[in-house]
Amino acid sequence: MKVHIIADSASDLPLSFYEQNNVAFLPLQLLLDDKQYEDLRTINPNEVYNAMRAGKIPKTSQVSPETMQKVFTEVAQSRKSGIYIAFSSELSGTYQTAVMIRNQVKEDYPELDLEVIDSKCASLGYGLVVMNAAKMAAEGASKEAILKESEFRARHMEHLFTVDELEYLARGGRISKASAFIGGLLNIKPLLHVEDGKLIPLEKIRGKKKLLKRVLELMHERGVQWESQQLAISHSDDEATALEWKQAIQDEFGVKEVYISQIGSAIGAHVGPGTLALFFLNEMPLQE
Repeated sequence: MKVHIIADSASDLPLSFYEQNNVAFLPLQLLLDDKQYEDLRTINPNEVYNAMRAGKIPKTSQVSPETMQKVFTEVAQSRKSGIYIAFSSELSGTYQTAVMIRNQVKEDYPELDLEVIDSKCASLGYGLVVMNAAKMAAEGASKEAILKESEFRARHMEHLFTVDELEYLARGGRISKASAFIGGLLNIKPLLHVEDGKLIPLEKIRGKKKLLKRVLELMHERGVQWESQQLAISHSDDEATALEWKQAIQDEFGVKEVYISQIGSAIGAHVGPGTLALFFLNEMPLQE
């Protein structure tokens, strides 16, 4: 492998992915019951969801500068190129910190060749970009080729997601508490998407069946070449519904690959248990 790929835990890829694909892992941090944890490494997402159901409010913070410095220094010492694909700068300060730490490491190792990309993506939308970059790196692609395709995929990644309880978004300041109360009474499910790296409410839909129907409609409007691309669904402690979505999508579009993974603690702390998210490309890269 000529190029080191680096990603953080907001990609919602399991630790096994990093280990099996030689991708360096940077954990975001979480504070719960006055104790600091590293996402995926020292806390399980289900612990966070159970705490939230019990009324606790976990808080998150970006990857520690010390962890970044260690990983970036290892890239410098390897004398290989590196690409850190980072969580959206609109949702975390991790990207900005990474640029600063990269520049600091470069003072000690002027030969450091490390690009930091602001993916403007989250969860498995970000994860799909990382998966493709890791595949290209394993196949011996150049840094320039991986950068070009990763930036394209990040730019064209659709995010569609819904939360089970509006209250969790209200706690994070995404919607008003009054809206959350009314939504809960009426069984309203908010449908949201990511636009230029920001979380944007799209529609409010009553009931799970109508929600899935609307998601399929949006896929028809926004997606392309279903038989050629890999989709992903992330969920927070609701694998059964994720599998229902997968089956409905495969029946409707003939999609071959749908990757499913649990939402980690860093994103889960803001969206709460019962969240479902779907990710796909609205344009495919040209095959050279």
